[in-house]
Amino acid sequence: MKKRLLTLCALGLATASFGQDSLVFRKIANEIMLHGTCYNNLRVLCKTVGHRISGSPAAAKAVEWGEKAMRDAGADKVWLQPCDVPYWYRGKESLYLKMGNEFEEVRALSLGNSQGTGGKTLEASVVMVHNYDEFKALPENMVKGKIVFFNYRFRQDFIFTFNGYGDAVKYRGGSPSVAVEKGAVGVIIRSMSTGEDDYPHTGGMYYKDSTKKIPEMALGNYTADKLADACLKGGVVARMTSECHMMPDPVRSYNVIGEIKGTEKPERIITIGGHLDSWDVGEGAQDDGAGCVQSIEVIRAFKALGIKPKCTIRAVLFMNEENGQKGGQAYADSAMKKHEQHVIALETDAGGFTPRGIGMEVKPAQREHIKKYKNLFLPYGVYDFDHDEGGSDISPLHDKLGVPLGGLLPDSQRYFDLHHTDNDVFENVNHRELKLGAAVLTQFIWLVSEYGLN
Repeated sequence: MKKRLLTLCALGLATASFGQDSLVFRKIANEIMLHGTCYNNLRVLCKTVGHRISGSPAAAKAVEWGEKAMRDAGADKVWLQPCDVPYWYRGKESLYLKMGNEFEEVRALSLGNSQGTGGKTLEASVVMVHNYDEFKALPENMVKGKIVFFNYRFRQDFIFTFNGYGDAVKYRGGSPSVAVEKGAVGVIIRSMSTGEDDYPHTGGMYYKDSTKKIPEMALGNYTADKLADACLKGGVVARMTSECHMMPDPVRSYNVIGEIKGTEKPERIITIGGHLDSWDVGEGAQDDGAGCVQSIEVIRAFKALGIKPKCTIRAVLFMNEENGQKGGQAYADSAMKKHEQHVIALETDAGGFTPRGIGMEVKPAQREHIKKYKNLFLPYGVYDFDHDEGGSDISPLHDKLGVPLGGLLPDSQRYFDLHHTDNDVFENVNHRELKLGAAVLTQFIWLVSEYGLN
């Protein structure tokens, strides 16, 4: 009888706690959905700064925007953390393809970090392969002096599209270093895109230190289809011109950091962040202006509701995620030097779409602890706590300090239609989806601050 009474009391306390927690969740959601400023913050970032590649004057302007936005959100403390970043310059570029009787100009984008043609026109025949195995099978005389078209399609059978991206992205990142080994003079790729459109996607690539740097450009899916058909018939020629290059010296830039001091455990830090830089096309709205304004919104919502977190809550706008990760390294180095204790670091860098879950790189027991609160999130459409998820800006914290990681998991179906393209603009972000993502992040952070990960 006594054991049964104790069990009933425990159940009663758990039910009461759930009810109180659900009220806090509702207050957070109401505050952000009704009064949130993240959507307007994104409008200002996109329309007054625009795209903002690391090292550029626009990136410096974005730092000023971020510092002001953090102060306006009510952060207890705001500061700039220096980091030296690379500056890749695009310049003028063009691609003409002769797929019949005449050359025609097509939409194309040079890949980030690539070395162009020095502004001169490179003309060469095109040879098509579908993957690296096909390329390896080609004799050198079929490649030497030619431009290789890597026609690898982003697989549509992956429901979680980031898995498709992980499968395809090697063709963006490493194809020039592969192709040059057999004497290729340039590379064209099919974009890392799920879209049924003709928007080319840029993105980061790299050269092996020992190889010659040859230019690389990306095509949208429709033009890639057309080029593939022409290559089957033979006789395709490309004229590639590009001024892009890496500037010789790094540029001093900054992470923007704002925090609310914890009331009971101020030495324990929960970090939430997005990256402030973007590629030099579009407006960097989904990638990752959305993550930046959601991170700032976490600070604003805590302050607006008068919630005093037990742990210190820190929002970080990281610089240079796209082509160097210098901001993430600087943040981790500072944390290590100061012997900071991070409870968890979260990243929101998957777009401002409808939230579906919070992915985590944590110990199994910590994941199970968080999943005990799953029903609190269900009214907001959030159910997935099983994915492993971190982020490139916060991964140095895990690598150097063993910090648990997490990340917002929005619906992924549209992200790779837009990211790294001219189409990544403010108008393609929905205000309700963006705000709901910010609300879920704020709810999760409040929960961890209250109850920890264990």
